[in-house]
Amino acid sequence: MANIISDETIEYVGILAKLELSDAEKEKAKKDMGEMLDYIDKLNELDTSDVEPMSHVFPVHNVFREDVVTNGDDRENILKNAPEHNEESFIVPKTFD
Repeated sequence: MANIISDETIEYVGILAKLELSDAEKEKAKKDMGEMLDYIDKLNELDTSDVEPMSHVFPVHNVFREDVVTNGDDRENILKNAPEHNEESFIVPKTFD
């Protein structure tokens, strides 16, 4: 384990995370953080020079459909369903004066 985490670092992380850690929890956190940093060091040893940078694992292009009006202005048929309507809109009861 090349990455040694100090007690001050654990205290600082605990303050930032608003955690009150017991001594046993601090020791476990030190060990866990050291293991995480060791793993990151191991990943840094990999040769990624031939790997293309990407933002997503799958080839995602524009996934949005074209915004095209398909139903048009069918006002007359829509207003036929209303109990009350005038030439261009629904008529509803007043909710307040």
